[in-house]
Amino acid sequence: MRPPRTRLAVLALPLLGLSVLSPVGAVSAAAPAADPTSDVRINEIAQNIGETDWVELTNVGTAPVDVSGWKLFDNSDIRDFALAAGTVIPAGGHLVVDVDVDVDGRTGFGLGRAEEVRLFQPGTDGLVLVDQFGWSDHTPTTYGRCPDGTGAFGATAAPTPGAANQCAAVPADAVRINEVESSDAAGGGDWIELTNIGLAPVDLSGLVVKDDDDTRTLAIPAGTTLAPGGFFVVEEPFLTFGLGGADSARIFDGDTLVDSYSWTQHAGTTYGRFPDGTGEFAPTAEPTKGAGNLPVVATTPAVVINETVSTGGVPGDWVELLNTGATTVDLSGFVVRDSDPLHTAVLPAGASIAPGGFYVVEEAALGFGLGSADMARLYLPDGFTLVDERSWTAHAPTSNGRCGDDWVVTTSVTKGAANDCSAPVRINEVESSGGTPGDWVELKNNGVTPVDVSGWVLTDSDDTHRFEVPAGTTIAAGGYWVADVEASYGLGGADAVRLVDAAGTPVDSYAWTAHAATTYGRCPDGTGDVAVTRQPTRGAANACEGDLETSPWPGSPDVATADPAGTYPSNLSGLVFEESGDVVWAVQNGPGTLHRLVPQGDQWVADAGWAGGKALHYADGTGDVDAEGVEVGADGLYVASERNNAGGGSRPSILRYDAAATGASLSATTEWNLASDLPVLGANAGLEGIAFVPDEVLVAQGFVDQSTGAAYDPARYPTADGVYLVGVEANGTVYAYSLAADGTFTRLASFASGFPGVMELEYEPATEQLWVGCDDGCQGRTALFEVGGAGEFTRTEVVERPAGMPNLNNEGLAIAPPATCVDGAREVLWADDGSTDGHALRSGTLDCVAVPVDPEPEPEPEPQPVAGQYGVGSQIKPGAPWRFARSGAAKPIQVYYAGEGGREVTGTVYVSIRQAGTAQQVVVAHRYDGSGRQLTTPVIPPGKGSYQVALTFVPDDDAFRFSVRSFWVWATPTGRP
Repeated sequence: MRPPRTRLAVLALPLLGLSVLSPVGAVSAAAPAADPTSDVRINEIAQNIGETDWVELTNVGTAPVDVSGWKLFDNSDIRDFALAAGTVIPAGGHLVVDVDVDVDGRTGFGLGRAEEVRLFQPGTDGLVLVDQFGWSDHTPTTYGRCPDGTGAFGATAAPTPGAANQCAAVPADAVRINEVESSDAAGGGDWIELTNIGLAPVDLSGLVVKDDDDTRTLAIPAGTTLAPGGFFVVEEPFLTFGLGGADSARIFDGDTLVDSYSWTQHAGTTYGRFPDGTGEFAPTAEPTKGAGNLPVVATTPAVVINETVSTGGVPGDWVELLNTGATTVDLSGFVVRDSDPLHTAVLPAGASIAPGGFYVVEEAALGFGLGSADMARLYLPDGFTLVDERSWTAHAPTSNGRCGDDWVVTTSVTKGAANDCSAPVRINEVESSGGTPGDWVELKNNGVTPVDVSGWVLTDSDDTHRFEVPAGTTIAAGGYWVADVEASYGLGGADAVRLVDAAGTPVDSYAWTAHAATTYGRCPDGTGDVAVTRQPTRGAANACEGDLETSPWPGSPDVATADPAGTYPSNLSGLVFEESGDVVWAVQNGPGTLHRLVPQGDQWVADAGWAGGKALHYADGTGDVDAEGVEVGADGLYVASERNNAGGGSRPSILRYDAAATGASLSATTEWNLASDLPVLGANAGLEGIAFVPDEVLVAQGFVDQSTGAAYDPARYPTADGVYLVGVEANGTVYAYSLAADGTFTRLASFASGFPGVMELEYEPATEQLWVGCDDGCQGRTALFEVGGAGEFTRTEVVERPAGMPNLNNEGLAIAPPATCVDGAREVLWADDGSTDGHALRSGTLDCVAVPVDPEPEPEPEPQPVAGQYGVGSQIKPGAPWRFARSGAAKPIQVYYAGEGGREVTGTVYVSIRQAGTAQQVVVAHRYDGSGRQLTTPVIPPGKGSYQVALTFVPDDDAFRFSVRSFWVWATPTGRP
């Protein structure tokens, strides 16, 4: 297949006085004229070329202009940068403003891919617009006025902050010999084609063209300009010398050689560069004087672009390739691009695809995401021979894929498998023996829109046995509908089910030779082949052999919105409760923002002084931190981030913040950039969740440090009393790190979550379990982990989302402390990144179920009570310490405990409160008569430190030692919460 080419006008010597400029395609609209009353102009804008974005202003007048208090805005009216008092631009001078740097209390902002810059000056009735410019895409250099200060905006040849704009390219940087004709078979004469590989027009005036003889020269006349990407042809008779079979073409700027090409014999056609202007020379397929070169058509393999996801799939966007041929294809070095020629991904050495096989290029390998109106292109390793390309005009709710010769929205996503080109409605499950209320057939709509199935007909193997779907029957997207066919006909042991639409067109069918012990159903649900299921699931997803077995949500199925409508338009992500349970911290990933929330009725609202949250920056005060997860640490809040939204690509980091700091924004006190330790991650597929696990828990559970292969020893690491775990979206892996105060770190472990991507982590001290959350890509499921016998985090259970929770893009999960339990339940919050129906927060409950524990050891002799200290506690296990920090006035501590048992049993409960690392403790013994008790210790001196609470139970009758399985224990200054 020939690559597409655009023919431009040939500029032969009679037209050398013509100036040719090409428009800048990224400009969204012509900038309005500057305010004629002001001599200050926006002159140059940098938004994608360095560590900071900047805007250059210039004064085109004859007198200095005081711009104190003038403001720069991007396309948002809430982001502005005020110029400092005393700022003056001299006549003809330039002022460069780093707009994404916070200085002197002024908050900066980054400039995006599709953006605008506006300049205002103070007026009597408010701000007055002075100048503005908008664009729709990045430029590799800058946008600037040409001529400097007064002309229209376009892409400059090079950035010139603080100086006049460079509007024309330097010949040595931009001019290349692109094609040479030395023996035209048609007798048309020899010629040399030049092209401009730069981003701005280049002046060719005075450049000298030579062959291999320095005495044969031709100077290009004054006034000759070559546009970016354009072509200029020097040809006979104005080319005053011919080109030989063994010759050269050279071009000079004075004594400086700009470019040259030599050959040893005439080409059958011409010699040309591939790609144009930048590649190596090779014989062309045919002469293309004044246009893009045509390569000799290479043999391309039978590999096609088969399916794409552009909406952030699992774990991100991806491009799927399919080998339609009969032999294995080596994909080493093949190139994948989207619509932007600067977005290039090279497939790794050894990549291959078997006949009929699939190869998926993930976003992390692409290094870029796919847009809503975009394309995917596959090239041979030469980078210019197109193998296949596909384009789309909008995001697909599922995926875009090949169905026959068409490129369509698929019925469902089938990553790494054959595309789902089927009708959305399928026969999904069949009960042919002993169902309730009888035989039934389940239909499923695999599509993304509702389907009206009124008048559709189900038959068995006998055409006279008909069941017509009632009028008005619609199956929702992803939904199920069950036809109770027993009243019309029964299904036999060897029978069939056939589905036709209202027009009589066959839609789906399935036949069997014997009754299933359970039911027949599609595995995977809705799209797979039909097989015997594990159990009937009428009106729900099929239970398939080998499927992940899950448990219902361990709490109420009811879920309600928990934020005022419209509070968070989008991008709310990580959540965490403070230990008190009356404060929730939340982070927003774009723009990076920290929110402090407090309860107000059944809603969570911004705390006083936190309206709109606080912007998050890196330690140097710059950037827009893509905040995805948040955790309360002993010395601040810890945030997990994927990238700097202001630019720079992937930056997977843990950042610590002092939430008590004043101001509208927060700068990190420490950053741990984990990029060197993690796999290569896409900018939108990095860290999503973060959780903290205390050292004493890991030690008690026998956690193994994978960096040493031995039991975890906290003394090896200068940590804050624990380990931080982060979840990665790209690979579904959880990584455990010891973080040092100087920003260094040690990886202690990593383990697979079982999900394709991790979206949230939550450590629950009461049960010593790690909750690992996935989003709508995993049906909102959550996996529970704990340290197993091998010293590794091991998955113990996977729970479904509450039945009342839609399948939302939930990226945040927070569980309230057990001390907040009321009537056996405590609150759980979820954060929906998509703010469905205008709400980002949803609230449910988790059962306050006591934790089963191993049999208790024989009690030690009762210690004598001594002076000690206390703290606010939570649920604990008998025989296992619970650790906490406290400070406060001298008070007695009250402990409420309640047993959970299958029999009435009595005994003695010993409760001890010990200051960690000391011998100081308070021990109180109480009789247990089978019900809860509240006990009070002596007055405890005030202080701050780390404490432990432990409980031991000794039954009166040894035969009943294990009847009381667990206890709830709260330690508070006032008794049970």
